[in-house]
Amino acid sequence: MEAKEAILSCIKSTLTSEAAALMNVADSLDDAISEIIYTLYHGKGRIIVTGVGKSAIVAQKIVATFNSTGTPSLYMHAADAIHGDLGMINNEDIVICISKSGETPEIKVLIPLLRNLGNTLIALTNNNLSTLAIKADHLIYLPMGVEADPNNLAPTTSTTLQMAMGDAMAIALIKLRGFTPADFAKFHPGGSLGKQLYLKVSGMVDYLRKPQNKPEDSIQEVILQISKHRYGATCVIGENDQVLGIITDGDLRRMLESKKNWTEFTARDIVNISPKSCQVNEMAVYALELLKKSKIQQLIVLEGDKYVGILHMHDFLKEGLH
Repeated sequence: MEAKEAILSCIKSTLTSEAAALMNVADSLDDAISEIIYTLYHGKGRIIVTGVGKSAIVAQKIVATFNSTGTPSLYMHAADAIHGDLGMINNEDIVICISKSGETPEIKVLIPLLRNLGNTLIALTNNNLSTLAIKADHLIYLPMGVEADPNNLAPTTSTTLQMAMGDAMAIALIKLRGFTPADFAKFHPGGSLGKQLYLKVSGMVDYLRKPQNKPEDSIQEVILQISKHRYGATCVIGENDQVLGIITDGDLRRMLESKKNWTEFTARDIVNISPKSCQVNEMAVYALELLKKSKIQQLIVLEGDKYVGILHMHDFLKEGLH
């Protein structure tokens, strides 16, 4: 038990230490960060983010976040930069250089090369007296005491601060660009995130699977339609293809449990005349919310008043929506 308590204490101490460092950075910021964001926003080129070691890994994440939120960016490892990768930089690009110490050998070699190219250089460092901090055009200073590591060696608090500042810059740029969910969907067409933003009911419904019965159909005919199309339901259609309601597996079970003589029943006798439905051009995520809110498994899909098909909860799960 003592070992578990020690682990819990260590975890809490790490988190509170890093959280305190984040608050300290937030409190230390002034209007200079706003000028830096405007510089990034008005830049005519791309944003190049570079670093060495763990800072390089943070740089990759920041680039990924920038790109996915509408700010064209490239990652460049500082060591590779001085061995040929500088060729990827145009003179209008803005370079963000990440370094805890600001004195890493590769960074110190890279700085004059970037100055010769005429690029704007932004330093993101924990050392405001470093070579990087002094020679950069703009400084984002991330004050910190020690790393969360008990030996003050492993990059922990420092990389947390770097990562958080990258997120903060990306969010500020989102605000300036007026970046919308529709814009986000353009850069995230795959996966559940993208589907929530662009997938419509029309892209999910199977127009060839339309279980349906007439009001006068027997219970046997109802069961055959439900079994054939495997939605666990069938739609009852009247004259002029008017939707009269829905019959589900649950309705059949309740019919049997009623102990009535159902052998002479027709679809009209057990149909639910208040079915939930959605329009074919609605967003899939809204249809899913209707299913969950109504605590049902099937949804009738309509095009105007015309019956198009049925969507089952499983259809949404297949698309990664839940």
